[in-house]
Amino acid sequence: MEIKILSKALAFLLSVVTGFMALCMLFGLLDKEGVQVLIAFGPSLALGLLCFLPAAFLLRIKRGASLSNRSGYLFVVLAWLLASLVGALPYYFYKSVPALPDAIFETMSGFTTTGASVITEIEALPRSILLWRAMTHWLGGMGIVVLTVAIFPFLGFKGRAVMEAESPGPQVDKITPRLSQTAKIMWLIYLGLTVILTILLMFGGLSLFDSIAHAFAAMATGGFSTRNASVGAYDSAYVDGILSAFMILAGMNFSLYWKLLRGQALSVLRDTELRVYLAIFATASMVISWNLFSNASYGSFMKAFRYASFQVSSILTTTGSATADYTKWPALSQAIIFSLMFIGGCAGSTSGGPKISRIVTLFKMGLSEMRYLLNPRGVYGVFVDGKYQRKYYVYDIAAMVFLYIMSAFASTLVVSAFGYDVLSSLTATMACLGNIGPGFGLVGPASNFGFMPGALKLWLSFIMLLGRLEVYTVLVLFTKSFWNK
Repeated sequence: MEIKILSKALAFLLSVVTGFMALCMLFGLLDKEGVQVLIAFGPSLALGLLCFLPAAFLLRIKRGASLSNRSGYLFVVLAWLLASLVGALPYYFYKSVPALPDAIFETMSGFTTTGASVITEIEALPRSILLWRAMTHWLGGMGIVVLTVAIFPFLGFKGRAVMEAESPGPQVDKITPRLSQTAKIMWLIYLGLTVILTILLMFGGLSLFDSIAHAFAAMATGGFSTRNASVGAYDSAYVDGILSAFMILAGMNFSLYWKLLRGQALSVLRDTELRVYLAIFATASMVISWNLFSNASYGSFMKAFRYASFQVSSILTTTGSATADYTKWPALSQAIIFSLMFIGGCAGSTSGGPKISRIVTLFKMGLSEMRYLLNPRGVYGVFVDGKYQRKYYVYDIAAMVFLYIMSAFASTLVVSAFGYDVLSSLTATMACLGNIGPGFGLVGPASNFGFMPGALKLWLSFIMLLGRLEVYTVLVLFTKSFWNK
């Protein structure tokens, strides 16, 4: 029964992905791109239909059936892998990239909202490909699995195990009892903010197409742009400011928006993670602005603040968009940007990284342990937002962060084995594991990952998936106990 449910769910997810591909193909035909658009998207659509139709009509599932926790993990990993493989075909058939590993890297980077790219001449691509490129990270931002779960009731089965396995998604148990209803609410909020941002960007002089693409990038914290120079190509303080604000909004826990809609503004303001998140953004922006201004990098403090706040919001939220080459900034500014790569946005947001909630919990755990050293007879606990954090939850966070660090260490060794320097190897790993996009050295904001060999691109694609699903979901598949009956 579980194999049937798994097969039908995967087939349905592929149909969702190929459905969005069909929109891009239709756009290309209306944009008069010619037969090439059919060559690019046609095989992908045919493959999606080939998978979906037999599963939809031949597999009979008992209504109310659900996947076990084990199958939920397997479904999520397979869903992201299959979506990335199918989504890579338009790049490959259009010859936007030189080889299939490049296409897989580009698509995995999109779906995981990493924003790292192997394409140099972005502006030379047809708009249908650029739209699909933007759409991959918009779909991956809230989660293609979350979108699928929103439609699960139409298939007749439940998706709790799936939602729990895709850990970067919203903290659904805090919103509504019904998971499908929660997924719909989250997607409506996500869509609403995207529409608002698109309109604001059009007021800034961007075309409708560019506005949609950059709204997708900011709300998904993905970073793909339609320009070779990213957002810096527009050289607009208004555009920089609007995108900075919405990147920060996208890096917030989406459950807070639901609280605001229900009139619980005071509860939002008291949220510890949100306050720490905004404090990190404000402090980093001001210090870098002062450092840039004092080193005469920009003509005025306000201009320095414009570029500093944009890059801070971009790296902190793991968006990866760029308006300046921060590798040419003073050492202190570079060090702060480098440090932000190890933080990430809030839990339940579209951001990647370890997440601020985990860092706050571990920090309070450290304080608790120091109190215990001073007074071993005392009884101490870890409290966040006035709530006691149970030991198993704190241990879970500590274990996840440990595995995250070890994964970064292992991947740095792998990248270094291909002959790259330590800084480039480390930041290439962090850029992919944290779903950030740009790094330092050879993979700075003025460069991309196109020079790397195909085998390394496939490895970093795996690292992107590992970071997007927050380590546990992927690594559990490599344990013996997962496959034991």
